[in-house]
Amino acid sequence: MQIYWTKITEIIQETSEVTTYLLECPQDFTWEEGSHTHFALQGFNSGDTPNRSLVRHMSISTLPHENTIGITTRIREQCSEFKTILKDLKVGSDVALFKTHSNVPLKRQGKNVYLLSSGVGLATFRPLVLDYLNRADDVNQIHSLNIDSSKEFLFTDVFASDPDQKFTSKFVDNRTDYYEEVKNLGADKDGLYYVVGGDEFLMQNIAVLQEQGIQADQIMLDKHDHQLAEFL
Repeated sequence: MQIYWTKITEIIQETSEVTTYLLECPQDFTWEEGSHTHFALQGFNSGDTPNRSLVRHMSISTLPHENTIGITTRIREQCSEFKTILKDLKVGSDVALFKTHSNVPLKRQGKNVYLLSSGVGLATFRPLVLDYLNRADDVNQIHSLNIDSSKEFLFTDVFASDPDQKFTSKFVDNRTDYYEEVKNLGADKDGLYYVVGGDEFLMQNIAVLQEQGIQADQIMLDKHDHQLAEFL
């Protein structure tokens, strides 16, 4: 297993609780849209066995052409040991990346694509939208729906509707409106539905979509193949 050590180059306070850490791109480090990585803090591998409390599974919120690796995460006032350490890091601090993989690349099958997310889960979809806006080949259109009860919506510069490019985006702040919208989107029996969020959120979305007749192979989750059976 290759571990890439790199440095924080910029820290962006996206909202009151969400921060993006921009990292240098190590030589030979590659990724694609929809990728996640293991993001680790100094000391995680200093003992005989890895200290898992210093490692988190994170989405990469940037694309390679941006020449930086973005890690976007919510850090609340009461938080884990990992995030307590993370929020005290500065520009120039060292962090590690390893086991990078994408479960949700953008499928180019000439269909409508629906991106369903909760809160900071939108970070997973930012690269998919940028990839589509840069090259729309074999994607009919994309619609993003995000729920965030904080009302501090993320990446509103990217997630801004652009009818000319067949991209639409909607933010809601309550579950009632959100799931009513998901139900309506499920009217497209041929669409591809990407869902990112906590496990309970995934299960609720899957239930709504399947009630509308959406099949398991039309629902994309940011999960490894061996985990999909638990949801679909």
